[in-house]
Amino acid sequence: MAKSKLSLRQQKRIRAKQKKAIDAATSDRDVEALLDSQQLGPEQPGVVASRSSNQAEVVSVADPSYRRRCYFRAHLEPPVSGDQVIWRDGEPYGVICGVLPRASVLERPDSRGTPRAVAANINHIAIVIAPEPEAHASLVDRYLVACEYYRIEPTLVVNKSDMVDALTKPLFDLSDRYRALGYRVMITSAKSGVGIESLGQLLANRISIFVGQSGVGKSSLINALKPSAQIKTSELSHAKAKGRHTTTTTSLYTLGSGGKIIDSPGVREFGLLHLSAAELANGFVEFRPFLGRCRFRNCGHRSDPGCALEQARKEGLISDARRKSFNEIRDSFNLA
Repeated sequence: MAKSKLSLRQQKRIRAKQKKAIDAATSDRDVEALLDSQQLGPEQPGVVASRSSNQAEVVSVADPSYRRRCYFRAHLEPPVSGDQVIWRDGEPYGVICGVLPRASVLERPDSRGTPRAVAANINHIAIVIAPEPEAHASLVDRYLVACEYYRIEPTLVVNKSDMVDALTKPLFDLSDRYRALGYRVMITSAKSGVGIESLGQLLANRISIFVGQSGVGKSSLINALKPSAQIKTSELSHAKAKGRHTTTTTSLYTLGSGGKIIDSPGVREFGLLHLSAAELANGFVEFRPFLGRCRFRNCGHRSDPGCALEQARKEGLISDARRKSFNEIRDSFNLA
């Protein structure tokens, strides 16, 4: 019987696997050669700034201005930005010998829906919004739910405050809603410098990740906080009022205050992949007083009779917008 021909997609997938295997084998040989060369320095602590393929850029803890491109051993969990590692310096490459346990890890789904780590050891998330592109409450709520679930401190950063026109009122109304819930809100402008000093003080001694839609000015804010970063930025596409993806890899930057910032490509679903409906509801802070008070234990919090959340919405204790966000997020993840 004649063998069936492989489709172009199957051929491409096989070639990609073969290349990955070759790259891994090459990496292992390079690592072992470096370790056997006796030319590496002593073990020391470091923090991963970025990773590409089988290499990672490591920042020295002893001297945060010093960075070295490193291979990492094949048996290790692939490191991500923010990972604390033990490494040995060398020329032209160093070697990561170990990855320390993570205090936290943020994930997002890859093209196949499989969770992949984005950043580690984060203790602060700056959610950046702006007049353009238009801020979406449901996206902000996704980030806040993840913050609540992982117990990571959030700050809502309203950027591009220099754009004083009709576009700003809906944005400030939105930020006031979150301020009323107890969340910290900061007003900034990477262009004019408004709020940059205060933001820098807030970030001191924290490991923060900047998240938000493309085009809201995350990279511009980092450039304002650390001019030497010189991250590539681009103007908003006014034809579609959307940002262009200028950040393509997750990278870490160290501030003079000792704070660290991770700049990440647009992340929409990080941290929410494995939440249950109950955990999602608990991520809405104003829902918590009413959870467990529904007439039925298996209440779906939709139009169920005796739903405490629905009654709280009717009484104005829960906003229509946040109730809508909860339903949209739940439906997007097909939670019961």
